[in-house]
Amino acid sequence: MRISKEKAAENRSALIRAASKLFRERGIDGVGVAEISKEAGLTHGALYAHFKSKEELALEALSYGFEQTQARMFASTVDGMPDLAAYLDYYLSIEDRNDYAARCPMSAAASEIGRQDRALSVRFTEGYMVMVRAFERQIAANQPGTDALTRAMVVVATMIGSVSVARGVAKANPALSEQMLKAARQMLDEIMFAGDQAAPCGEIASDAS
Repeated sequence: MRISKEKAAENRSALIRAASKLFRERGIDGVGVAEISKEAGLTHGALYAHFKSKEELALEALSYGFEQTQARMFASTVDGMPDLAAYLDYYLSIEDRNDYAARCPMSAAASEIGRQDRALSVRFTEGYMVMVRAFERQIAANQPGTDALTRAMVVVATMIGSVSVARGVAKANPALSEQMLKAARQMLDEIMFAGDQAAPCGEIASDAS
């Protein structure tokens, strides 16, 4: 029996959400299409009715994850710009470290994207640069005359890497994991807000925590 266009779209969305969750939890290579279909409440065959391959689904799942991350980043603003101090608090938190399934796909997938195909690398790059451009604008406003792009690239790479490292050491040494996140937050304040007389680094860190 043919299903309606609305139901087909609903099934497709369910598969993307399920894949996004499972890929972030266990990695792209750690999840099979049968598991994704089951998570979505659909059959194995239903998945291939919407996606030609697991790789095609992974691309859509990565895009979905980036949309969630970007929506969070731009959810609140200060003087017309994203509230990046608050976003750093959110990103470099114990809750973020512990929640693989619903947080940034870059910190979950950074180590494996290089082993995937070019299409996933392109999408990862696009998501990374959206974040970089947001931080670049804020840094340029705070510190005119500095190389805002370079600083922004370091900020975003440090965010991603710090969460990845914090996750890697959390089971062996929880205190070190938490210290890693706090240290990264402090150093990123220095990169982001040094020279901002209207909102000194210390005040931002205090208010945002």
